[in-house]
Amino acid sequence: MIRKILFSSIPILFLFNLLIVSAQSITEIEILDIEKNKMITIPTNPKIQLETKKIIKEIDNIVKKFNPIPDKGYIVKIPLSPSLRLENKWVNTLIDEVIIIIPENEKPYLLIFDDEKKPHFFTIKPEMDGLLKTLDIPQ
Repeated sequence: MIRKILFSSIPILFLFNLLIVSAQSITEIEILDIEKNKMITIPTNPKIQLETKKIIKEIDNIVKKFNPIPDKGYIVKIPLSPSLRLENKWVNTLIDEVIIIIPENEKPYLLIFDDEKKPHFFTIKPEMDGLLKTLDIPQ
């Protein structure tokens, strides 16, 4: 009896694990036009992942604005696969997504959440042309 239960539950566990793995591999980038309050999603790809990792390496300071969310521009949420270790003088954490804030007529900056879900806003060097072209965001 126990053997039947054990052997019948193994395929169910295998299928459940397969569903979890396939759900994790489906990741989409979310792009929000702040002024229009309109969001679109696009599938991620290796080129976007590479460009995003380059941008993360360009962190040079923290954002010192009181309200870092602009009235006009774009907010782009990019999932990272695999997760990336971010180590600098402000934070040491594993990140699985990055949010790029692109204000109109200002330099872009990053928002990341650490392991404790605490937000961190960082300035970056504005070398984002490759990513913006790939995402089809006006500059």
